[in-house]
Amino acid sequence: MAFISLGEALQQLVNKSRLKNGLRAAAIEEVWEKIMGKTVAKYTSKIQIINKTLFITTPVGALKNELHFQKELIKQRLNEEFGEAVVTDIVIQ
Repeated sequence: MAFISLGEALQQLVNKSRLKNGLRAAAIEEVWEKIMGKTVAKYTSKIQIINKTLFITTPVGALKNELHFQKELIKQRLNEEFGEAVVTDIVIQ
């Protein structure tokens, strides 16, 4: 019988269950500030991942425009941070 650490066992449980998407959805706000910086995070009122689509909500028109031009870069950075393709599309509201 092979022994594994508690951390590895929990990781395997998360990977095999539906918890994985919920945990990513909860972690996205923390990752968002790390990737985009404090200023962008400050003016982003809501950010969430639903079915591999990242929804970004901001009341600032200039920020919406800037985020629109950076969609591919944002997608690349988020996928690198999570270690797999968690975002395939981005919607800016």
